Amino acid sequence: MNKVKVGIVGLGRLGIQHAENLAFRIPNCELKAICGLNKEQLAELSDKWNIPYTYTSYEEMLQNSELDAIFIASPSNFHCDQIQQALEAGYHVFSEKPLGLYLEEVEKIETIINRHQDKVFMLGFMRRYDDSYAYAKKQIEQGAIGEPVMVRCYGFDPTEGLESFLKFAQKNYSGGIFLDMAVHDFDLARWYLGAEAEQVWAIGGAYSVPAFTELNDAETGAALVKFSNGTMGLFAAGRNSRHGYHIETEIIGTKGSLRIGTVPEKNAVTIFNDAGALKECVSNFNERFAQAYLSEVEEFIHCIQTGSKPAITAKDGVQASLLGYACKESFETGELVHVKAYSSTK
Repeated sequence: MNKVKVGIVGLGRLGIQHAENLAFRIPNCELKAICGLNKEQLAELSDKWNIPYTYTSYEEMLQNSELDAIFIASPSNFHCDQIQQALEAGYHVFSEKPLGLYLEEVEKIETIINRHQDKVFMLGFMRRYDDSYAYAKKQIEQGAIGEPVMVRCYGFDPTEGLESFLKFAQKNYSGGIFLDMAVHDFDLARWYLGAEAEQVWAIGGAYSVPAFTELNDAETGAALVKFSNGTMGLFAAGRNSRHGYHIETEIIGTKGSLRIGTVPEKNAVTIFNDAGALKECVSNFNERFAQAYLSEVEEFIHCIQTGSKPAITAKDGVQASLLGYACKESFETGELVHVKAYSSTK
């Protein structure tokens, strides 16, 4: 079976991890090209990883006839345009979340994706591929907690990343805390509850970094969501977690509940010293979801080689974005917002 030859655009924190997975850890895959703005980084990776092609122009990379697929790990505001360019150039496409930053472009790109049914398109909602989250889904399907009625999600980035994220947000790359961070939790809630969001009320503020107020964004935000089947979602997202990267999810059912990541433990080691009994916490998303980032791309490559389709579709990206936009609107206006109904573009 021939290897799938991939070119990646975007070599930031997550992009580097994806690139390394593509280069060394994904069976039947070959990282053939890398694209970024830092020429020194490109040269270093090309030499270190033996990658034959480097580009500072995405359009030039798309002209490489040796490639089969494009992996998009660039800032969120580039996703829709780069997805469209890659599909229209004849490539399979994997894009990191979110699908896009603006409602109009998200709906437009879904139409374009649906026109290219001969190509594999996959969106990076990697938590569905995390062993713990996947196990929880199976437990729900098997009736372990009865009917799920509420999902509670916490997503807090470590304090040490505040300054770098602020620079990211100032470039209008993120779309705000609900689209940039909570979109993962919105997707999980849809997945676990089997329903779509109808109403949302969101609040938040800038409590230690006032500059977020100037960006019309929240340092910490929360949202209460009503879903179409009457179930509920409680979401909290923040960028000032002193103890580390804290991702926690609880699914409450009629006969019990499931909790994932209640204590964001780094590993199974407990340190006993004069400070007491200590459990170290994971420090970032790369560390917590290393296995999931690997598994989702394995699925992408498998789909290309077998002609199958991934479970995560463009619709999932649109639905999560619709909820994210509604949260953003509610946060900005202080009003209860009805989530825009999804209209299939197929």
